[in-house]
Amino acid sequence: MKAPPAADIDPMLVFDRRLVGRHRQRAAASLDRHAYLFEAMAEAIVERLGDIARRFPRSLDLGAHQGGLGRRLLAGGTTDFLTSCDLAPGLVAAAPGLRLAADEEWLPFKDGSFDLVASAGSLHWVNDLPGALIQIRDALAPDGLFVGALLGGATLAGLRQSFLEAEGRLEGRAGLHVSPFLDLRDAAGLLQRTGFAMPVADLETITVSYPDALTLMRELRAMGESNALRGRRRVPLAPATLAAVAADYAARCPAPDGRVYARFDVVTLTGWAPGPGQPVPKRPGSATARLADALGTVERPLT
Repeated sequence: MKAPPAADIDPMLVFDRRLVGRHRQRAAASLDRHAYLFEAMAEAIVERLGDIARRFPRSLDLGAHQGGLGRRLLAGGTTDFLTSCDLAPGLVAAAPGLRLAADEEWLPFKDGSFDLVASAGSLHWVNDLPGALIQIRDALAPDGLFVGALLGGATLAGLRQSFLEAEGRLEGRAGLHVSPFLDLRDAAGLLQRTGFAMPVADLETITVSYPDALTLMRELRAMGESNALRGRRRVPLAPATLAAVAADYAARCPAPDGRVYARFDVVTLTGWAPGPGQPVPKRPGSATARLADALGTVERPLT
């Protein structure tokens, strides 16, 4: 099928979801050898759940890949019944529990189906993240929990800059090669706007070293994380340009022993579906004590 002309690309659709699915399907054969980022995200989610003194009888692993997160939820006794869902049938076939191939942008679940929705390394490929979060909130029972880890922040910023510099210098133009990512400053507000209670967002940086930039690109492909932007460059890079990208990246992101490093920022979102008994903020102006009195300080009005 011919690619649509640039003028026909909907500017609101950043990612080609069919291509995302093909990338993940292609990665299914060997993802178990390249899933270190997803495994780190799954471990972080399980640690957070360990701090919550409750069980979640019905859980959804959304964007499950091969089920690393789901297996941890079952092994730790966090849940009794697990549904594993992924865009790629070849990936979710290896996941535990009830397996389902479905799109994170079009969840096929009735309202209130789950007590926990968890996602490790999938939602950064969603075009309409607010819409996906609303669907997740609706799929949760009252007082159900959502925990999602996705790539964000300054992930692969060095690789983006190397592409821009090398292509601009050698070809006079630069294509799109690295995705835009969610900024931490917007994350908690996004949860609040989509109806979650007690929203929390934080960021952890994972740094991984590789022999060179070309190895990094091959690893991204093996993880199913290669370029799926709708506005991506459709013509392969010339060998000279690709070599210039690698050289610039080696100078920009050097690691010990002649290697290079890649930065992956993991944004973790946590929010609760509204439910009875949850704490709610007081009405502005309803306080009966002054913060200055509690702190033993003098209150100074703003001028």
